[in-house]
Amino acid sequence: MKNLKTLTKLATILFVAITFSSCSSDDDGPETFVPSNNIVELAQATPQLSSLVTALTKYPDLVNLLSGDGNFTVFAPTNDAFAALLGAIGQTSIEDIPEDVLKSVLQHHVFASAALEASDVTSGTITMAGGETVEVVADSNGVFLDNAQVTTANVLGTNGVVHIINSVLVPPSILPIVGTIVAPAYFNKNFTTLIAAVQAADPSILELLLSNGPSDGGLTLFAPTNDAFAAAGITDVNGADAILAYHVIDGTVMASDLPDSGIAAAEVSAIGGNIYITNAGGTVSINGTTMVTATDIAGSNGVVHVIDKTLIPPTNTINEIVASLAGGNPAEFTMLAAALERAGLGDTFGTAGPFTVFAPTDAAFMAAGFADVAAINATAPEALVPILTHHVVEPSVYIFSTDLTDDLQAPMLNGQNVTIDLDTLTIQDAAGSSPAAGLVTSLLNVHATNGVVHVIDKVLLPSN
Repeated sequence: MKNLKTLTKLATILFVAITFSSCSSDDDGPETFVPSNNIVELAQATPQLSSLVTALTKYPDLVNLLSGDGNFTVFAPTNDAFAALLGAIGQTSIEDIPEDVLKSVLQHHVFASAALEASDVTSGTITMAGGETVEVVADSNGVFLDNAQVTTANVLGTNGVVHIINSVLVPPSILPIVGTIVAPAYFNKNFTTLIAAVQAADPSILELLLSNGPSDGGLTLFAPTNDAFAAAGITDVNGADAILAYHVIDGTVMASDLPDSGIAAAEVSAIGGNIYITNAGGTVSINGTTMVTATDIAGSNGVVHVIDKTLIPPTNTINEIVASLAGGNPAEFTMLAAALERAGLGDTFGTAGPFTVFAPTDAAFMAAGFADVAAINATAPEALVPILTHHVVEPSVYIFSTDLTDDLQAPMLNGQNVTIDLDTLTIQDAAGSSPAAGLVTSLLNVHATNGVVHVIDKVLLPSN
């Protein structure tokens, strides 16, 4: 009997203990989640954010910021979101995007003032780490930032919270460029000089490039690469407004629409002046020295063609170019200037033209028997006129070196032909002089407002 009483007492004590324990557990509630990874580590551990991680790791300062102490909110675009952005800006890799542009895009995904969970987000605007704002809509349909939707919310880290979104947030200052003919250059490292020139120019230049053109038919942009600016000797892009306008055609001109050329280049009107296109079924070139290397890059307001040398609009007539070189140090073309004046042709190459002129150097005149300017001035004008007019192509056209063809018979202003030999880069005059005159390759295609000059190393003589 005593044993029964003892067992009953022990059972009662055990029941009370179990009941107390159960009540205590219910009062404490579920165990609280304590994050152990910072925001960068969370992104690194998420496969669908690998593009974001690739972009972030290019900027150690951003990685350090998002790895350190703080209360950040990061809206993290997926790999698909980055792929869609690359398609919209005409690039194939994040590596193509200039560092300053990519960094401003990344900063536009960070809210540095607080760690906002989804329940804390309300409709309105928030200012991101880059200083620009995002429009937020939070309603029964979810949370949206501009046109991006939060697809996974409240991924907690030690220093904030991550919300995964389905579209890249583009800062408002950059958004108008996306999709236009400016985008292929703005979002590519190979065109930073061009973009710097646009940014340094009058705002009307960028307004033009983002517009549909004065005639509302789109625009055609010949876009020079960084190397193209270097090839043209342009190191300072400040005040390049006229140069930039010279690369833009009012109208959408696809590669198949570029005019064909014959013995002469085809004249095309650009907003900054006329350009001259050589298009004879092979490589397309402009003004004799610039090659078109890529074509038909479409934008919402036109088309882009890439070129390998920056186009520089001419500012001087042929007369002014000859006079400037004759007065230079060292002086050149003093004999040509004197001969033109002596023959009564001094003002001819200051008129509208256009003229294609093969210009002999001073050494060429000396080799022809003119010892100096005095010898030129001692020669009868009627003897000089047929010589000088044998250096000017008869058709009133622009003929650049790229328009020259092998064995071309070019009619000259004196009524006689010269023959071009491209293999040897020589010109055979009507007199059959031997050796033939050589084209000076470093001084071809000197572009004037009224024509083009090619320098030669020998005077061309007519047959009589």
